[in-house]
Amino acid sequence: MRVTLRGLSTVVPATVLVQPEVRDVFAAQPGLNRLGQRIVTTSFDVSGIETRHTVLAELTRAARSDEPEFYDAASGELLLPGTKARNELYIEHATRLYLEAGAAAIAATPGLEAADVTHVITVSCTGFYAPGPDYVLARDLGLDPGVQRYHLGFMGCYAAIPALRLASQLCEADADAVVLVVSVELCTLHLRASNDPDTIVASSLFADGAGAAVVSTREPEPGEPAYLLDGFATRITPVGEGDMAWKIGDHGFEMVLSTAVPAIIDAHITGALEPLFAQEDGLAAALAADASSEAVEHWAIHPGGRSILDKVEARLALSEAQLAPARGILREYGNMSSATVLFVLRRILDGAAAARPGADGEVTARPAMPGERVAAMAFGPGLTVESALLTVAG
Repeated sequence: MRVTLRGLSTVVPATVLVQPEVRDVFAAQPGLNRLGQRIVTTSFDVSGIETRHTVLAELTRAARSDEPEFYDAASGELLLPGTKARNELYIEHATRLYLEAGAAAIAATPGLEAADVTHVITVSCTGFYAPGPDYVLARDLGLDPGVQRYHLGFMGCYAAIPALRLASQLCEADADAVVLVVSVELCTLHLRASNDPDTIVASSLFADGAGAAVVSTREPEPGEPAYLLDGFATRITPVGEGDMAWKIGDHGFEMVLSTAVPAIIDAHITGALEPLFAQEDGLAAALAADASSEAVEHWAIHPGGRSILDKVEARLALSEAQLAPARGILREYGNMSSATVLFVLRRILDGAAAARPGADGEVTARPAMPGERVAAMAFGPGLTVESALLTVAG
């Protein structure tokens, strides 16, 4: 019995943030000291990001609002709404994105109707409400009233992979299961001006987006873009518990993202792959021989930041083309927390890798071919590394 990942779909809000313009807004905030200004300039300029998307239309300089909540374009000042105000906006905008992404995944899966879905798994760490998005999907997409629903909340950037693992386990336990997985993250709701380096780095990276897919034992149709889900693994690194964290504050959620994270990933990435590759003798041997980049053709690495991708590429001896999908997503969309790895997986299936070189001469990836392997990895609080092994269907 083979478990498949089909209908992989991605959605972003309409408002586009241009990185240099956002940098200038953050650098001009009152109360920002000279060191803070330097950190803002450096963080934004070396982020590897050109554009991001947000649900907050008022964050653009062209926007004007009589009652601004986040950004007063007239004065150029970033405002500081409370957590309740931010979460109310999450409820409004996340609901729309959940429905849009979920409907897109069902529509992109040949032979599937909404009534066929037996389980729903929703993912998010940027807002809360109940009845939650799992309920809304069941109600508004016309799912069966008895659909089983799960929500994975507040896990961070790696959460989409545990969601796919849970979906795969449900299908292995019940061959008739059809699982809709939807991740929505509205990270920009929690941006704020600050002199704190961790907060500045987070403000330079995070963005909004949604990804969704259907997991089942139903075979893809000939030529349908899809994956086979082969295996999963998780690893907690022995250090780094305090270097990546996500807490609720009085003025939104507060990210801890220390400059030590890339070095921690660099030191432990190979060990984190061991339990995944140990599931297949050939891959385990390749990892031991520092030849994993040859054994696995494509790499869906969560682009937590440019320096993280640099460390992964160097440590695993990956080619520029193998990291092109991740770098392309980072450049065009930023870090959308848990949804981001779904964007990278979609790009590998599309064989696009943005189809254009980046500003610093990044190359594009070659199209993924049936039978080729894909290793997906995402990093989050803990420091936790979640990984998955997939095969391009066909």
